[in-house]
Amino acid sequence: MATKSTGLAILLAMLLGPLGLLYSSVMGAIVMFVVNIVIAVVTISFGLILTWPICGAWAFGAVKSSNKKLLEGQA
Repeated sequence: MATKSTGLAILLAMLLGPLGLLYSSVMGAIVMFVVNIVIAVVTISFGLILTWPICGAWAFGAVKSSNKKLLEGQA
């Protein structure tokens, strides 16, 4: 199995939010979909300014972790 691109994961998450997070973490995307819906309703969508960068950070961590596991398994 090939490693995932960290740059692409961050770009997708920053541009598409939870939808872009699907590239790196399915569970993370599901969690952020729910969080974004709640935040959007409560703050009339202004809170999404804070949650989308969180998606980018989550994507970075998920890809880094995934790639580390893959590379350790190949050694």
